[in-house]
Amino acid sequence: MSHTAHIRSHRKPRRSGSKIAVRAGVAGGVLGTLAVAGASASANAAEPVTQTLELPTLTADVASQVAQSADATQQAAANYQLQAERDAAAAKAAKQAKADLADAKAEKKKADEAARKAAAERASRSAERTVLTSTASTSTSSSTATGSAAAIVSFVKAQIGKSYVLGASGPSAYDCSGLVQAAFKQVGISLPRVSQDQSTAGTQVSLSNLQPGDILYWGSAGSAYHVAVYVGDGMFVGAQNPSTGIVEKPLSYDPPTGAVRVL
Repeated sequence: MSHTAHIRSHRKPRRSGSKIAVRAGVAGGVLGTLAVAGASASANAAEPVTQTLELPTLTADVASQVAQSADATQQAAANYQLQAERDAAAAKAAKQAKADLADAKAEKKKADEAARKAAAERASRSAERTVLTSTASTSTSSSTATGSAAAIVSFVKAQIGKSYVLGASGPSAYDCSGLVQAAFKQVGISLPRVSQDQSTAGTQVSLSNLQPGDILYWGSAGSAYHVAVYVGDGMFVGAQNPSTGIVEKPLSYDPPTGAVRVL
């Protein structure tokens, strides 16, 4: 036996493999826990970064919604303006149609009034023609002219067939007032030269009470545009126009407006 056998060795004794394995497992578990915790901490630490990265996406969505809302508002405003313009155009068209209808009614009223006046005038002229025809057929006293009237009638009848010339007063041609003036000159009566004045030169008489030698006129008294001489039997002699010259015609050929008696 060695003399050193009873002295303890200064070397540490070797640990057994099992203890080493246990310790290694524990260390591994601790390290795994730390790793998990670190990963969790890293994840928790990275979370604000993740949220920060998502903010642009949220902001873009909001901007898109705002843009869509603005477009919708603008479209609604445009639709409202278009509808307002359509309503204004419709109102204007309705107002114009109402005005046109009123004008049409006014024009129709005027046309009806003109037609009534024309019909009344035709009826009046027809009545006058009937009266004149009746007077010519039934009145015998007026068919025979005497004295100055007979001289006037004889003169104008002697001019039948001569030419009508505006402004002429004989002896080869006459206009209407020139013939009447020349006829009355034969009996010493001086008449005005123009038909307007001759239509007021004597006393107004009814067309149903004519006598030979009366002056017939067409148009209003004082503004007559034509004159002739009544010669009896419903006939008159006058310088009518350039195409007919001086002719004898029945009163119904061209009914006069009125008459004046100078004799």
